[in-house]
Amino acid sequence: MEIRASTILPARRSPITLHTADGLRLIGELALPPESDPVATLVCLHPLPTAEGMMDSHVLRKASFRLPALADIAVLRFNTRGTTSRHGTSEGTFGEGETERHDVAAAIEYVEFEGLPRPWLLGWSFGTELALKWGCDPEVEGAILLSPPLHRAGDADMDVWAQSGKPVVALVPEFDDYLRPEEARARFARIPQAEVVGVPGAKHLWVGEPYVRTVLDEVVRRVAPKAYPLPTEWDGEYTKDVL
Repeated sequence: MEIRASTILPARRSPITLHTADGLRLIGELALPPESDPVATLVCLHPLPTAEGMMDSHVLRKASFRLPALADIAVLRFNTRGTTSRHGTSEGTFGEGETERHDVAAAIEYVEFEGLPRPWLLGWSFGTELALKWGCDPEVEGAILLSPPLHRAGDADMDVWAQSGKPVVALVPEFDDYLRPEEARARFARIPQAEVVGVPGAKHLWVGEPYVRTVLDEVVRRVAPKAYPLPTEWDGEYTKDVL
């Protein structure tokens, strides 16, 4: 069976609640490999909530649907403060990327408390800003950035990552609305270890199954390289996503 956009592969899925230092409860979900311990963990940071970004934004949703089964990766998704998805609404109100520092910290603390291995941040658009501004934590192995606009994250944030030596991988669509590969390479040069991967034909929202597969392959190549490249066929049990 070909893995399609609506395919949900097996995982141990559970709703979670993150508790922030400023007293909010955030809605989330943890998806673990169906029968084994995870080899790594993705902490997903979603696109801009004021533009319909949420934990169920399609690339992050598909990461959760596929990577536990295909790559033994744990996938943690959550709604930042004031954000709503099919899973529910997180407490609080949108903080323009500033008070969300507490949301990022709460997710990293959850991973540490639960003993989940090798956490990587997977940010998309607004989520890349949160990763760059607030995610360079000692517990975090690195960051993978999808469509980084570099609107909120500044030189000082980049310098923190540069000094850390942690890997930073930016996947930049050829036709991105905000930052395209050539400019991205110039901006990310401030982080010597950063890698900018231009993706031909892609746009900011990564619409289309070929682009989703490119993203997930690039994620797995860094986070769980033994599982790279991901298969496109599945012979076991599965269900379908119903929006």
